[in-house]
Amino acid sequence: MNRTASSHRMIGPKFALAVTTAMTGVLLSGCTSMGMPSNLSASHADVARADGRASRAIRQAEAAVLADPRNAEYRAALGASYLDAGRFASAATSFDDAMQLGDTSPRTALSRSLALAGEGKYQEASTLLGGWEGTIATADYGLALALAGQPDRGVQIMSNAIRGGENTAKMRQNLAFAFALSGRWREARLMAEQDVPAGEVSDRIQQWALLSQPEAWQERVATLLSVPAGVTDAGQPTVLALANVPGGVQFAAQAADVPEVYAAPVVTVAEVPAELPPLAAPVTLASVAPYTAPAAALPSRMVAFEVPSSDAVAEAE
Repeated sequence: MNRTASSHRMIGPKFALAVTTAMTGVLLSGCTSMGMPSNLSASHADVARADGRASRAIRQAEAAVLADPRNAEYRAALGASYLDAGRFASAATSFDDAMQLGDTSPRTALSRSLALAGEGKYQEASTLLGGWEGTIATADYGLALALAGQPDRGVQIMSNAIRGGENTAKMRQNLAFAFALSGRWREARLMAEQDVPAGEVSDRIQQWALLSQPEAWQERVATLLSVPAGVTDAGQPTVLALANVPGGVQFAAQAADVPEVYAAPVVTVAEVPAELPPLAAPVTLASVAPYTAPAAALPSRMVAFEVPSSDAVAEAE
């Protein structure tokens, strides 16, 4: 069931979002009614995510949440699992749950903003980000703003950071993409040329042109995160809602299959990086066709974006 939240990787083959969990070094606890410790379910979810088994990761993370519904780390891990599956609505809800339960990690805030942007909920995403300026790394923050329908603001923040001495390849390439989302294709090309091999610049600009189309908000975030696009997501299951927390343990029996037993199971969640990684290679569009919403539902901020024609791009070269 969808519910609207009340508040809250750079481009490459894997936009490896630190997004995820804020679970670094946390000892997990709890017990399911099936006799499987919730920390084991959480550990299996972490292993499944690392292996790219998104569906299994979701089942295990849901089992952990059902067993210990007020555990903010489990909620954040569930959000990360949903995000890996391209389920943006469910991810946004789970990250919001984690924050309501006390998760104050910038990673969780960044993750939720990206999930909201993947739903086309730019107002919620940008409002959320407004409370985290100076906390989220500037290159990540500026890019997140651009994805949340405020590319001009993202350009301003990252340009100021570069003038202030934070002139890194990651910052430059995030800024180049923000320029593209603003329709400032000449600046996007000039900035990209500083780090992208000359023979790849035109392809990069063409890829960004596809991603900057007004109706491509889901495809844009999915591609940057290297997760499936066009996923139909009915939202987080009702049984996982925070409103059902009283007596929540009784729902654990509804969790999916009993996880297999791993030798010497890990009971702590692996550390995740504090920032998004820099641009490493040209982005590849997701193989699944992007979701196309009715025209009336298109975010007004993005309608102003213009995609350059092939002639315009050639002329810019």
